[in-house]
Amino acid sequence: MRWKFGTAIVLMLASGFPASARESAAQTLDGLAPEIDALFAGFQADSHIPGMVYGVVQDGRLVHVKGLGVQDLDARRPVTPDSLFRIASMTKAFTALAILQLRDEGKLRLDDLAELYVPEMKGWTYPTADSPRIRVRDLLHHVGGLVTDDPWGDRQQVLPDEDFARMIAAGVPFSRVPQSQHEYSNFGYALLGRIVSAASGMAYQDYVRSRILAPLGMDSTGYEVDAAPRDRLAVGYRWENGRWSAEPEMRDGAFRSMGGLVTSANDYAKWVAFLLSAWPPRDDPDTGPVKRATVREIAQGLNFVSVVNRTGSSGASACKQALAYGMGWRVAQDCDLGLTLAHGGGYPGYGSHVMLMPDLGTGVFAMANRTYAGPSAPAWDAAVAMDKAGLLADRPVPVSDAVAKTFAAARAAYAAGDLGPLDGKLAMNFLLDRSAENWAAEFARLKAEVGECPSLEPLAPTGALSTRFRLVCERGRLDGVLLLAPTAPATVQALRLRVVPPGSD
Repeated sequence: MRWKFGTAIVLMLASGFPASARESAAQTLDGLAPEIDALFAGFQADSHIPGMVYGVVQDGRLVHVKGLGVQDLDARRPVTPDSLFRIASMTKAFTALAILQLRDEGKLRLDDLAELYVPEMKGWTYPTADSPRIRVRDLLHHVGGLVTDDPWGDRQQVLPDEDFARMIAAGVPFSRVPQSQHEYSNFGYALLGRIVSAASGMAYQDYVRSRILAPLGMDSTGYEVDAAPRDRLAVGYRWENGRWSAEPEMRDGAFRSMGGLVTSANDYAKWVAFLLSAWPPRDDPDTGPVKRATVREIAQGLNFVSVVNRTGSSGASACKQALAYGMGWRVAQDCDLGLTLAHGGGYPGYGSHVMLMPDLGTGVFAMANRTYAGPSAPAWDAAVAMDKAGLLADRPVPVSDAVAKTFAAARAAYAAGDLGPLDGKLAMNFLLDRSAENWAAEFARLKAEVGECPSLEPLAPTGALSTRFRLVCERGRLDGVLLLAPTAPATVQALRLRVVPPGSD
């Protein structure tokens, strides 16, 4: 949940207080569409991209989609929402979810050694005597100590499986000790593909197709570019020396699990909608191919947080993002957009990007047919434009019975000028932290400044056991935080009140 302070949106922190509503009324997405279209059209022109497609998914639907340019320069077929693009490293999210699905089924554990499923790794020489051996989890988070391998890894797509097995058995030079630092590894995600096969007893691509793609109705998505209908395939191009040249089509091979998927905007939107549907947690039947709780795990950026600028034109002036790598996703907290999950895809002949705002039920993605032309900037700029237009609505946190009842008692205590209404509702620490006499003095001090507080704004719960609130008083306003203790029944462990300075939020 986010609160607006002037022109900035900040994440709600325990010490903050609620503020005013959004600056302007929300416009419709149809009204904003020309601005979004201009962002992508400008990127296409500036980046010399023959063709691209982009889409916005919101509340489970593809609410805006558009193709620009052509699939191929010879036949000049226009790009449509059914045009097929390689999405390169955006494939990693499918691999990560397949691993988590197998974990749910008891067929592997994330803390298992990777060599349990890829025996060729058993002979590896680690960089130090005290190096931990690589776990499945380490590969998911890119902390296996393997070297960053863009662009080498991209060209390994066509490597036969048996050649990859020999490459693994020969050992690898380590970039660093495993579990010591994040370093992005295509090789690591290719190993995860072998782990999916070993744990499931199926070829990796068959597993993803049958257990994830087919249940989501992604019938046009697959790993073999040769099987793609030629009249729908976006041919990949390189822009070099002022002209385009076709990149070689790379067949399905051993590195498929790090970047091999071919898909369309219409198909990929189903994937985005499925992922977003995992938020918020709820009691509805769990009908997806992967449990909602498991999908939400991908947002756990568990290692080596960095501070970065937001992608796009607003990046220089926006708050810094706190970024970590989750499971197939770059996970960031953004001042304006809240929790974001994003990933790019770069490949010979293709570039792609996806960014999700799960708490806002919205995702933006784009695919292009020019080498490494990742359309991240217009995707993020489109999200920021939607936010400024009031099109990204927070899902309200419900007010629990426990919060409602104890808040009513706390409000009555202020009105009474003492803690009497909270008798029997206080945690054991409450009066140790401030005596009843000092609470009475505090209530008196606040009343002398702002008077009685006969009305209030809607509660802003931050969970089932806490809320922010604003009381509207005779001579001003009081902001507060109510925090309950983990007792049964819940009791008040903290009550904080602050006079809102005149003219401020």
